[in-house]
Amino acid sequence: MEDVLDVYCQPYDPSVPHICMDEMGKNLVKGKYPPEPAKPGQVAREDYTYEKQGSANLFIAYEPLAGKRCLKVTEHRTKKDWALFMQEILEKQYPEAKKVVLVLDNLNTHTPASFYELLPPEQAKALADRLEIHYTPKHASWLNIAEIEFSVLARQGLAHNIATIEELCQQVQSWQEHRNQRVGIINWQFRTADARLKLKRLYPVQSPIGQPSETIM
Repeated sequence: MEDVLDVYCQPYDPSVPHICMDEMGKNLVKGKYPPEPAKPGQVAREDYTYEKQGSANLFIAYEPLAGKRCLKVTEHRTKKDWALFMQEILEKQYPEAKKVVLVLDNLNTHTPASFYELLPPEQAKALADRLEIHYTPKHASWLNIAEIEFSVLARQGLAHNIATIEELCQQVQSWQEHRNQRVGIINWQFRTADARLKLKRLYPVQSPIGQPSETIM
């Protein structure tokens, strides 16, 4: 945990961008009955019964100190999907960066080994070597600032029914452009000192020398 919090305290350096990466699923649904428009003496009516149309996956790479985010919609969330997304981030969004500091959760697909599922070994290693990875602890995905961006997206761009991947892509692209133009920056305030005070129960209990310490969970 403190490892991730230390990343958030580092100053902005465009040659070594700090990226928070996350992903989430999105159910595709359409209304079963068309809405009825408002007319004299009657408000608009909308039936909340819906039909499932499948699902999709969203990736996000968010740079908190620059207020920049990049999203991608995919049909699946395999190792190759993650590797392709990160390849695009490294090669297209940050081609000149010496190193990219990456904060993400410890999902089994979120590993440099995934590059080898997609690319020749030489190219896979070149991408992996550009990453400095910091995983959030188990059950502590709230430490990933990208989750906050997904929460904003869910409220502002995905609150209504979306039936197709094409429509989802349009909504996500529109939201991304609007949010990037506003340079929406998240001011993260939770520091290591706060963690040691407010989350003291998660730290090992100190024992006398020679005796094993005990962690309270």
